[in-house]
Amino acid sequence: MVELDTSNGVMFPLYDPDTNLIYLCGKGDSVIRYFEVTPEPPFVHYINTFQTPDPQRGIGMMPKRGCDVTTCEIAKFYRLNNNGLCQVISMTVPRKSDLFQEDLYPDTLAEDAAVTAEEWITGTDADPITFSLKGGYVSQSANKSLSVTRKANILNRASAGTSKSASNATLVSSTSTISNNNASSAPAPVSGITEKDVRDITDEIRKLKAIIVKHENRIRALEAAFRSQDDDTDGGLVARNAANVTNNTSNDTKASDSHNKETNEQSGNNDNHGTMASSRASDEV
Repeated sequence: MVELDTSNGVMFPLYDPDTNLIYLCGKGDSVIRYFEVTPEPPFVHYINTFQTPDPQRGIGMMPKRGCDVTTCEIAKFYRLNNNGLCQVISMTVPRKSDLFQEDLYPDTLAEDAAVTAEEWITGTDADPITFSLKGGYVSQSANKSLSVTRKANILNRASAGTSKSASNATLVSSTSTISNNNASSAPAPVSGITEKDVRDITDEIRKLKAIIVKHENRIRALEAAFRSQDDDTDGGLVARNAANVTNNTSNDTKASDSHNKETNEQSGNNDNHGTMASSRASDEV
């Protein structure tokens, strides 16, 4: 019984079927433990632990095709650390001989699939394609030509074999047929398009038009509300300016009235003094 870890991080088990080694890596952990799996008890044997000071966020394993057979490299990992850097970890077996080690490199998985996607969907099963790494890995995909099979698309107005003139003639004939039969506004089905597809496309176009009209109405309403808000703001400013002008005018009027009153009072006092002086002079005479 081996205690692996006490943290609750996600475990990344990576298995190498060529060497029967399983590598256990935990998210947030800083070690990689690897074990050998055998068909005899106790079935799992602890080998060693690779440890680094930086914890890991994730890890991926290079296929055996990317390993260097000249240095007895049996596994290569790409480890993403917390600092954002990708660390390359190489697992090698120390051997004194420089020759190809057949026990370390049995026939491994090739890059070609044993069955196609269509065969797999139909339930076809086959053994994986393997090849030997002796002499290094040489890609065979460069010598193969990629063939693409074009399938029918409902958006294609004409088949791949018809020319442009033939397609135009088909459209003209279909249009004349619709006008003669007083059919609906939907176009007649051409090569590769059924009536159901035409109805679906027409429904989608109608829905899009309704959405566009709805958005246009909403935009108009928002613009009207914005204009009314601006008008209210401008009217409020005009009213406040008019009130300020009225207050200033009234203040000026009050000041003028008070000044005239003081002037009248002073003139009245002067008249009284003159009258009293003339009466005294008449009495003395």
